Amino acid sequence: MALTDSAIRALKPRERAYKVSDEKGLYLQVTPAGGRLWRLKFRASGGVEKKLSFGGYPEISLKEAREMRDQARSMIANGGDPADKKRRDKRAAKVSADNTFSAVAKDYIAKNRRDGLSEATVAKREWFVRLVQRSLGGRPVSEIQPFEILDAVRPFEAAKNDEKAHRTLQFIGQVFRYAVANQFAASDPTRDLRGALASRKPKNLAAILEPKAVGELLRNIDGYEGSPLTTLALQLSPLVFVRPGELRRAEWAEIDLDAAVWRIPAAKMKARIEHVVPLSRQAVAILRQAADLTGGGRYVFPSIRSRFDPMSENTVNAALRRLGYTGDEMTAHGFRSTASTLLNESGKWSPDAIERALAHKGKDLVRAAYHRGAHWQERVLMAQWWGDYLDGLKEGGEIVRLSRTA
Repeated sequence: MALTDSAIRALKPRERAYKVSDEKGLYLQVTPAGGRLWRLKFRASGGVEKKLSFGGYPEISLKEAREMRDQARSMIANGGDPADKKRRDKRAAKVSADNTFSAVAKDYIAKNRRDGLSEATVAKREWFVRLVQRSLGGRPVSEIQPFEILDAVRPFEAAKNDEKAHRTLQFIGQVFRYAVANQFAASDPTRDLRGALASRKPKNLAAILEPKAVGELLRNIDGYEGSPLTTLALQLSPLVFVRPGELRRAEWAEIDLDAAVWRIPAAKMKARIEHVVPLSRQAVAILRQAADLTGGGRYVFPSIRSRFDPMSENTVNAALRRLGYTGDEMTAHGFRSTASTLLNESGKWSPDAIERALAHKGKDLVRAAYHRGAHWQERVLMAQWWGDYLDGLKEGGEIVRLSRTA
């Protein structure tokens, strides 16, 4: 006999659980504690008897339980197994809940470390995760829609920081491709967002390229009235023309002042190839001054807050601003452009030696490996010539006329 709501409400618990049938395999199991649980008994393919749970009464009403029964029976009639589907759906829900964007991004970044990416690159990717933590971090990657991603990066675009918006979107795409490869998500939703952000206008990092102006900059650096360590970092920057991150994370263990060589490990380099920097007499003199201040620690230029951390990435740029140079005039990265331009225009050094000094990665890896060794002596001579040339500009003496030939 079919159940009614009044009959269900009248059911009383007993010492042992018991069943009260409805129709077509649906029944209520009444527990000793008074619970009333919907169950469906059915036979799957092969005649195996199975049971399927729908939930408890009154949360699941009689009408809803019968609808769920009918849906399950329809699936069975078509060769399906509702109990197996429920188990798979439950597992998928758990996988989805465990694989939030933040969790997958963390796994992806851990893989980056295992792959040998530089700490600077890893730190940048961790920063991207923090940027979108509030909007995407807790969302399962399998459920994130394109519009959610766009909402996460649009504020950067609205703030006229197109570079930040594009780079963040690019990182999100990298995380999704990792998720797809590991079966955490079915597809990469960032594919549907191509062209959604404003076109990025390439902007060259500001640099001083005229010899006379370079000499004035060097004199201003020598007159800097801030921290002595910041002054030394400023003075060293034009001599070694490494990337700002490589300079601020320089460690004493990497530097041999007697041999006048600085070996930057591959893990710190953008191209993930060890970079060896020949040091001019001027560079060695500056580093010896720094050694008097920080030689007992790990970093050549430690943070003012903790000697266990490197100098802040904004320190050199902030010092240039204090000297009166705007971001459109000179940047910490601009010292590389200054060196590249003036060394090339001098006509004294081969382009390959200059490119190697700048640690630019060539497309031909075999050729690049050859040139790392072949141009070492030239780079040593070039480093000392460059140090002497900068001294001449700083002293305001006669400026060597540079060749304008390519």
